[in-house]
Amino acid sequence: MSVDGEAVRLRTEEDEPGWEVDPEDEWGVAVLATVGRQLRLRREAIGMRVADFAAAVKYGEDLVYKVECGKRIPRQEYLAKADEVLGAGGLLSAAWEDVKKVRYPKRVRELGKLEAQAVEIALYSNHNVHGLLQTEEHMRALFDAWLPAYSDEETERMVAARMARRSIFERSPAPMLSVVQEEVTLRRPVGGRMVWRRQLERLLEFGQLRNVSIQVMPTDCEDHFGTGGLIEVLKFPDGTAVGRSEGAFSGRPVSEPKQLRILELRYGMIRAQALMPRESRALIEQMLGET
Repeated sequence: MSVDGEAVRLRTEEDEPGWEVDPEDEWGVAVLATVGRQLRLRREAIGMRVADFAAAVKYGEDLVYKVECGKRIPRQEYLAKADEVLGAGGLLSAAWEDVKKVRYPKRVRELGKLEAQAVEIALYSNHNVHGLLQTEEHMRALFDAWLPAYSDEETERMVAARMARRSIFERSPAPMLSVVQEEVTLRRPVGGRMVWRRQLERLLEFGQLRNVSIQVMPTDCEDHFGTGGLIEVLKFPDGTAVGRSEGAFSGRPVSEPKQLRILELRYGMIRAQALMPRESRALIEQMLGET
């Protein structure tokens, strides 16, 4: 296609993989259906054909149709350009505030919402450094090692979602965060030594916060209550709580007092076995000196 005699390459699905909405994400589907309908109605209201609109926003007609049908997550620049072309006065651009949340998987959104409401967060992580404590470079290295491989777009979405969860540290008051981290996760140089070094430095920075407690579970601990895997317990201002563990209740989130007591008992025993925060900090500093 050409505009004023100059060839223009329109963006296609090959340029933007990984921007489909999960059909099981009811809220996400509803958001995209609403935004797509608004785009189509405004385009039709000014009598613009799909082909002309596609050329104006520099996207292929197939992508335009999918966005208008709610089958495709539009980028921020797409909405901004559509707003300009259709003369929407900023209304389409403003839709990005909802659309950008749809990029994140439903489970990640729900977890981020719970973390944003919690006043206490207890975490035990045994496979990797917990997501809330990861540097951006460490996140990317973990996602790059995933099989089957994520596309670049999928990696960007996952990193953005995980980074957004860290906004809990900007709250006032911030939640109390207690973390028990397996020693082996701190000795694995994911992403290379410079990325690993920065991750250790980041843990030391977090450990200095008054609302954060980081403990390391020594690898040579013989009696270990954390063999059931990851544990998360979040407590809220109204006294309610929710928790989950890979090794209990099929990994499902639970909120019944009896079930929560089991998770809290396991977490309490794990904390008792782990190094104290001061000892943990000394070990992390030792690891950092060895890099």
